[in-house]
Amino acid sequence: MTHLWTRNGWWVRRLAVLPLHLLIFALVVFFLVKLIPGDPVAVLSGGQPMTPEQYEATRASLGLADPIWVQLTTFLGDAVRLDFGNSIISGIGVMDEMSTRLPETVELAVMAMTISALLALALGFLVVLRPRNAVSRVIASYARAAGAVPDFCLGVAGVFVFYSVLHWAPAPIGRYATSLNAPPRTTGFPFLDALLSSDTVLMSSMIQHLWLPIGVLVVAYAPMLLKLFIRSLDQAKNAQATRFRIASGASRPMVLLSVGRRALPSTIAMFGTIFGFMVGGAVVVEQLFAIPGMGEYAVQAVTRADFVALRGFLLVVGAVSLIVFFLVDVVTMSLDPRRRPGVATAGG
Repeated sequence: MTHLWTRNGWWVRRLAVLPLHLLIFALVVFFLVKLIPGDPVAVLSGGQPMTPEQYEATRASLGLADPIWVQLTTFLGDAVRLDFGNSIISGIGVMDEMSTRLPETVELAVMAMTISALLALALGFLVVLRPRNAVSRVIASYARAAGAVPDFCLGVAGVFVFYSVLHWAPAPIGRYATSLNAPPRTTGFPFLDALLSSDTVLMSSMIQHLWLPIGVLVVAYAPMLLKLFIRSLDQAKNAQATRFRIASGASRPMVLLSVGRRALPSTIAMFGTIFGFMVGGAVVVEQLFAIPGMGEYAVQAVTRADFVALRGFLLVVGAVSLIVFFLVDVVTMSLDPRRRPGVATAGG
């Protein structure tokens, strides 16, 4: 039983520490939001003059008059119940807003991440297997420029070139044409819901409106993944295990499969970080292309000093990122058991 736990309990231990990580992140969020300048009471009053009594009554209604430790324990207790409160501006529940906006932003990031991963796989093998090819050299240079151009710069340039100059993209006014209705809400992911509804007109409009923002994310973040994959492929190609397979007469597809299998774990380990960048980039891109989602919500929360909405936004995004990191760890350690805790020590 002990041996079985040692072999298979690694992912359970990783899962068990997730609540601790969330607690630490929640503490950071609570005190970080406290440092943001702005007076929620003044924003809530709309700039109208208030008497000292009215001001204190409003602060008390928002829970700001309580001692700091009372505010903290109330915030943590509500977070455990997944109750992030109501926006002090709109009065709408933060969790209700998150359940609508989060899938829209995640869908955008996942689509860009999927295309980036496929490009990294295809282009990485091309660069390593055909290093002297002119196209391979261009791709390698592109990978070395990872992160050189910020996503918002690429977004502005993309709108200017493809909408204003070439007219290849529609106006950056949302996820689809304003004359169309939203798809029936089935999964919460707009493009998937449009696909399930078989609304070809809406799907076509979504593709026309989304190819540019997705392209911006891919161009901004795919080089990071590609750079790491090329490096991992090079190491796997020159490894003794690969030379042994070639000397043993293994077929070319088998050798490539072996190289790819040994190069993937380190690349997949980077997925969590890249996905976090993708979500952050999606928030920025949503603002540039007027796409409703987490970006719009976060900007409104900051500009209006809506500390309740901002805390909920940060907690939800942090939780999603931690879950993605956990899943990446599980996949990576499943592909390469040597990365599991204690394996290297036991082997040494």
